[in-house]
Amino acid sequence: MKYQRKQTISSPRKFRSGLEKEIASQLCQQRIKFEYETLTVKYSKPTSKYTPDFILPNGIIIEAKGQFVSSDRSKHKLIKEQHPDLDIRFVFSNSRTRIGKKSKTTYAMWCDRFGFNFSDVSIPAAWIREPKQQQRIKAIRRCLDDRKKKN
Repeated sequence: MKYQRKQTISSPRKFRSGLEKEIASQLCQQRIKFEYETLTVKYSKPTSKYTPDFILPNGIIIEAKGQFVSSDRSKHKLIKEQHPDLDIRFVFSNSRTRIGKKSKTTYAMWCDRFGFNFSDVSIPAAWIREPKQQQRIKAIRRCLDDRKKKN
């Protein structure tokens, strides 16, 4: 995959959260090349942008989440609806956390309801071993092409 401003990570750098740093460390220890915040996905709300945390070589997009607030949940539902071929998966600090103080719904339950894969704390080895799928790669390229058209 070729992206503008390619930021393939193999050495330490600053991350936005401790969970992102842990995920990057996991990938580096396993010698898995990945990209960090290199893609911009446009979606309508009316018009907004989303920058995924990690992109694996097989086209899986990883979003690290400690807190999964209402605006994040709405954003990801819209993105999934408008970009169904993007394979966005979540790594939570704790997927058993409730989405609100009074809600019985957990992050895990929300993901199951809306068709998102998720895990706790680290990326499962099975996700890393999944083969590259052209459908995923093409979806990422479409987002990159959209960005180039606007610039």
